[in-house]
Amino acid sequence: MDQGIRVGRPVEILLVEDNPGDIELTRPGLTDGKILNNLAVATDGNDAMAYLKREGEHADATRPDLILLDLNLPGKDGREVLEEIRADAKLADIPVAVLTASDMDADILKAYKLKANCYVTKPVDFDKFAEIVHQLDQFCFTIAERSR
Repeated sequence: MDQGIRVGRPVEILLVEDNPGDIELTRPGLTDGKILNNLAVATDGNDAMAYLKREGEHADATRPDLILLDLNLPGKDGREVLEEIRADAKLADIPVAVLTASDMDADILKAYKLKANCYVTKPVDFDKFAEIVHQLDQFCFTIAERSR
């Protein structure tokens, strides 16, 4: 593996996902890539917002460089989280990739209306899921232009 890309500050990623199986499927796609990263996990929308606002147990949380957001969460769902992120001037510039099981047109349109940076439907197959996460990681941090 080319280690040249892995030098420097790790990319901070916040995964907002309530399904333990999907969390465990996401980890390999991120750790096997060329991008050195730290993965934090929030298991519901309220926890995600507390993390992003550095409240309570998340007072020392690191600002993420990327948020991977599921839409179907207990309590505050992913749509509400995305809307809240985009309405907060301190958070609005964080890239948000929706990573969800829903392939419904209404969900896709709503996510883009709320200014998601991309929308990816989770494949059911483990290998395909890991590859999608790996490609998303590569795209966000080696292909797409980011503000510096």
